[in-house]
Amino acid sequence: MGRLLILAALVFAGVWLLRRALARAKDADRPAPPRASEELVRCARCGVLLPRAEAHEASGKTYCSEEHVRLGASAR
Repeated sequence: MGRLLILAALVFAGVWLLRRALARAKDADRPAPPRASEELVRCARCGVLLPRAEAHEASGKTYCSEEHVRLGASAR
């Protein structure tokens, strides 16, 4: 009877460890959600979305590059 309990405990532990490893692998495949500090803004010239940290600001508008700052906002 004691051997059966030990065997059942080992099987239970093995199944638990396997499920845990599979759950971690599944979570690793999922991309991380964007952080709040990575707010996206739109370029006033071309409309491309980029993180606010990478944007260039001029005259109260955001641009994706120095060249677009120089060219100014589009006439859309």
